[in-house]
Amino acid sequence: MFRVVCAMMQGWRIFAIPGGDGGTVEVIMRIGKMWSVGLAMLLALGTVALAQGGEHRGPTGGAQGDRPGHVRSGRGELKVYFVDVEGGQSTLFVMPGGESLLVDTGSADSRNPTAPRDASRIAAVCKLAGVTKIDYLVVTHYHSDHVGGLPQLVGMIPVGRFIDHGENREGVEVQGGASTVAGYEAYRKVLAESHAEHLVVKPGDVLPVKAMRVKVVSGDGEVIARPLAAGGEENAACAASPLKDAEGTENDRSLGLMITFGRLRILDLGDLTWAKERGLMCPVDKLGKVDVYIVSHHGLVNSGSPALVDAIAPRVAIMDNGPRKGGAPATFETIEGSSRLKDLWQLHTAEGSDAKHNVAESRIANLAGPDAGNTLKLTGWPDGSISVTNGRTGETVEYPAP
Repeated sequence: MFRVVCAMMQGWRIFAIPGGDGGTVEVIMRIGKMWSVGLAMLLALGTVALAQGGEHRGPTGGAQGDRPGHVRSGRGELKVYFVDVEGGQSTLFVMPGGESLLVDTGSADSRNPTAPRDASRIAAVCKLAGVTKIDYLVVTHYHSDHVGGLPQLVGMIPVGRFIDHGENREGVEVQGGASTVAGYEAYRKVLAESHAEHLVVKPGDVLPVKAMRVKVVSGDGEVIARPLAAGGEENAACAASPLKDAEGTENDRSLGLMITFGRLRILDLGDLTWAKERGLMCPVDKLGKVDVYIVSHHGLVNSGSPALVDAIAPRVAIMDNGPRKGGAPATFETIEGSSRLKDLWQLHTAEGSDAKHNVAESRIANLAGPDAGNTLKLTGWPDGSISVTNGRTGETVEYPAP
């Protein structure tokens, strides 16, 4: 709403109109025959100021500034922190009222048992976000870069409820299977010793989170049988998207989550593989378009098929890659070619890729060089608007609601 604020001053009136930087401009006008004409001109000037105010365009479509430029109405804001666990995953959601959900915990750190890297970083982000207890901790699958940090983390901050897809089905005979078995057994020990609740979920279930809707779309090798309300259309990208075999690992069994906060939609499929994604996408897209895509499997070529990315058509993508893990050029090209994409953000420079397969440095939290552990923070509003803040630079880029 546009307002003109008036003040009386001995036959004069002071009009305050909003300026483009969020402040006001005061204009003093004497009351006379032409004052109404002048007021009309002020109203027009104020409208222009509002249309131009508060933001400038970022290099790839987002509006760039050092703070959110608009007041959003609705149920408050959702804050999402992408913790740098060096090519694993750990994503903290903090909802209005303080309710919290953590997806995965990065890796264990046997070299620093008193100050383990990933668990310490997650705990520090929780402190920064004002979280003193993790209400829900989701384990997408039992690979060491997703569940490994959990035993060390629970020694730093309490957890109310653990959520997973059920038992581990990856044995030691699979490449890397020994660490998976060890990670799962360590997790089972935490469950046995903890007073927290434990919930096993399957596709179609809705997590008992109050301030946002979290629906399970994949888990234990299965996917939802019916499309979500936003999905249901034939997926034209299926024909040109190559087929790949399932891995036979825990990646195939990743919990995948569709997170809805008002009109805002966020997709996190963990490390769900290319072959298993296809059940969500072909021949019918069961998910529909999303606002934020948490890039599957750190941007490795095992996941993130064109059939998936073209169908969900994200406006913003966040890649939790490491300096030499993930961020594959083919994955980069698939995401960058998506029809609605405004920006792709990376937790790290992909040092194994060339410059054209990395985003601009302003969109990278950790550049090549010493390990800094910087985070990315996404803030979302129920109207679908988004901002992303780079923990390295402090810069915030805004994306208005579609």
